[in-house]
Amino acid sequence: MARVELANVKKTYPNGFKAIHGVDMDIRDGEFVVLVGPSGCGKSTLLRMVAGLESVTEGTVRIGEQVVNKLEPAQRDIAMVFQNYALYPHMSVYNN
Repeated sequence: MARVELANVKKTYPNGFKAIHGVDMDIRDGEFVVLVGPSGCGKSTLLRMVAGLESVTEGTVRIGEQVVNKLEPAQRDIAMVFQNYALYPHMSVYNN
């Protein structure tokens, strides 16, 4: 496992809704972290940004020593497990 660092990470959607307001987090190699909060508070959005499934509006996401803001999900060498089974709509049945 690699270190994951978020520096002033923000997410604003095109309609102006601010979902993430500037998160700073440093998860060191081997640490176990839990995100808790009420429905709609941004937990999934934050995880999706780390995984590369959502773009980062501002700030920096690092995995290991590499800034991954512009990398595709497959290039990040990280996985996200969804609570419910999910398919990627842009991928074929075989690729999902």
